[in-house]
Amino acid sequence: MEGKSPMTTTLNRPAKPPAAIKPKPTFKQRLNVFDVKASPYLYIAPFFILFALVGLFPLVYTFVVSLFDWHLLKGQGDFVGLQNFTEVLQDRFFWNSLFNTVSIFLLSAIPQLAVALFLAAVLDQNLRARTFWRMSVLLPYIVTPVAVAMIFTNMFGEQYGLINNVLGNFGLDPVMWKNETLPSHIAIATMVNWRWTGYNALILLAAMQAVPRDLYESAALDGAGALRRFFSITLPSIRPTMVFVVITSTIGGLQIFTEPRLFDPATAGGSQRQFQTTVLYLWEMAFQRQNFGKASTIAWLLFLIIVLFGVVNYLISRRIATADSTRPSRAGRRAARQRLERTKR
Repeated sequence: MEGKSPMTTTLNRPAKPPAAIKPKPTFKQRLNVFDVKASPYLYIAPFFILFALVGLFPLVYTFVVSLFDWHLLKGQGDFVGLQNFTEVLQDRFFWNSLFNTVSIFLLSAIPQLAVALFLAAVLDQNLRARTFWRMSVLLPYIVTPVAVAMIFTNMFGEQYGLINNVLGNFGLDPVMWKNETLPSHIAIATMVNWRWTGYNALILLAAMQAVPRDLYESAALDGAGALRRFFSITLPSIRPTMVFVVITSTIGGLQIFTEPRLFDPATAGGSQRQFQTTVLYLWEMAFQRQNFGKASTIAWLLFLIIVLFGVVNYLISRRIATADSTRPSRAGRRAARQRLERTKR
């Protein structure tokens, strides 16, 4: 009788248990899964829908209009392609308006940011009635632009203006605020600065309030003065907010319209276009010359210029931030020097 060798005997593996049948998810469970996956997109959808309606669609439609000979009353005309861009770029009035825009922007943005930073630093101190002073700097912002224009138009009047009267008391000749280029730019920049400085100061103040007070106390114990603490702690800590303020001021400064329009309502930017900005020239092209094609072209060129300024601001701020982060601090250099001296000993 033959027997099976134990070496050739195979082990019988136990059979795998049947896979558990998953119950079919109920409608409520499927709804919960859909809610978890889709609700974040639904929460942010209103912003993108509104942006598409009031931002993206007008931008695309303006570009389409710029490709046609479009009249205000007659409507769409012949397709001209990039001819409107070529003609606008060859128009001396466009370059004059761009020069006026950049000049007023520089005369307003640089002093505005400097004064706003100073006001924010002062309001960040332990002052009496701090809330009163912080709200006071916001009063010019809530005044309507028409009222601001009326006040400053009277102040900068060439014959009976307050400033020329004061200059006349000192024996100085009156300044032609509305008929000369630089004085008109200074007058309009003063209007812009008076209205927006307090607004930017409160934004910078909010950033300063977020800086940990322990840093100031530690620096004061190390002997750092108020000026040193401001440049070594405050400014590096509020750099992102400074970048935000600079970019928003750039966008607003390049789109300036109300102040130059109301500074001399009888003319569209002065008798010789000495303070006609790009948006004011766009308005003239659209509603006085009734050429919507070229007006849309000017709008698109201004959009590209604003994007260019924004990119330059971003690159400069990023480069400054990178340089500051890679530069060793004075305390770090001092500690490294002390370690090196101990090693030599």
